[in-house]
Amino acid sequence: MTTAPGTHHTPGADGAYTGPHPDAPDVVRSAYAQLVVTDLPRARWFWVDMLGFHIQYEEPGVLCLRGTDELTHHSLVLRHGPVAALDHLAYRVRTPEDVDRAERYFTALGCPVRRVRKGTGTRGVGDAVRVIDPLGFPVEFFHEIERGERLIQRYDLRRGAEIARLDHFNICTPDIRTAYAHYQDLGFGCSETIEGDTAGGEHELYAAWMYRKQTVHDVAFTGGAGPRLHHLGVATHESHQVLRCADIFGSLRKEHHIERGPGRHGVSNAFYLYLRDPDGHRVEIYTSDYYTGDPGHETYRWDVHDDRRRDFWGNAVIESWYKEATPVLDLDGSPRPVSEALLDESAVQVGADGLG
Repeated sequence: MTTAPGTHHTPGADGAYTGPHPDAPDVVRSAYAQLVVTDLPRARWFWVDMLGFHIQYEEPGVLCLRGTDELTHHSLVLRHGPVAALDHLAYRVRTPEDVDRAERYFTALGCPVRRVRKGTGTRGVGDAVRVIDPLGFPVEFFHEIERGERLIQRYDLRRGAEIARLDHFNICTPDIRTAYAHYQDLGFGCSETIEGDTAGGEHELYAAWMYRKQTVHDVAFTGGAGPRLHHLGVATHESHQVLRCADIFGSLRKEHHIERGPGRHGVSNAFYLYLRDPDGHRVEIYTSDYYTGDPGHETYRWDVHDDRRRDFWGNAVIESWYKEATPVLDLDGSPRPVSEALLDESAVQVGADGLG
C-alpha cells in the first residue's frame, strides 16, 4: 500500500530528514536551467565572455552552455524571447524509469504535467517530463542527456570567473514550510535553515537549503513573493576567481552588474558574488561550501536575528536582493501569477541588515 503524494511527510520540529515519498522519482541533482533573455548577443557577452561558460551548442535564438567540469551537454540554456523569465528548472533522475515515475507522481498530485519526447524539447536532452510543481514552478525531470567533450584540463579555454559547474537553484516562494515538505517528499535532505520564534509549537521558517548531491544544496528557498527565481548558483574552484570576476567587470566600467559582495555567507560558508545579467537575471558565483554526504547529516539552524546568517562578516543585504527576482512561465509560456509571502525575512530588524 502506498501513500498519496503530498500527504506522506511534513517537516519535523527538529528539521530531521524523514525520507522520500515511496512513489517519488529518484532525483540525482540540479542539472540545468533555461532562461528567456530579450537580447541574446548581450546575454552571450555576460554569460560566456564575462563569466566563462563554454558554448556547447548554438542555433538562432538558443545558446546551450556548460562549465569546464561538466560532462553533460549543458547546465544553462539561454533562449531568446520577448520577456525575460525562467522557462524551467531541470533535475536529472537516476534511471529512465524515474522519468515515468515523475509523470505518475505529479499527475497524482494534480499538477499540470507534460511529456516531452526526445527531439522535441531542449537540445541534447532525451525523454523528459515537465510539470508545474506544487510551488508553482516549471520543473523538468529527465535522465538521458548527451555527453560533452572533457574540458577539465583545457586551461587555455578558461576566462572570466572560470565557471566550473552549476551548483544550485534558489527560488522565491511564499510558504517555506510547504516547499520544505515538497522537497523532502522528493528525497532531499536539509543542510541549513533560517528560523525565528516558535509559533504554534513550530519554529518560524524563513529559508531552507536542501540537497541531493553531497554539497550544501541543490535548491534553496528564499521567503518572498513567488513563484519567482531568485538566482542560479554557479561554482568556481577558488575564491580568487570570484574576486577576478569582480575586477574584470570593474575594469570594463560594467560594475553596475555587481549587485552584492564579494563576501562570505554564514549559511553554507561559501564565498560569493551576486551579479545581474543584462535582463536582470541574478547569478551567484559560489565557492568553498562543504560536504553533506554522511548518513544522518544534521541540519544547522541560524537564528533570523543573527546578522551573520546572510553575510558572515555582518555586511548589510541590500533591498534589491530581498525584493527583486525573475518571473516564471507556465508550460505554455505564459507568466505565472505571484502570491505574497507568509513571512518576510527582510522585515526582521537585525543590525545593519533588516529592511523593515
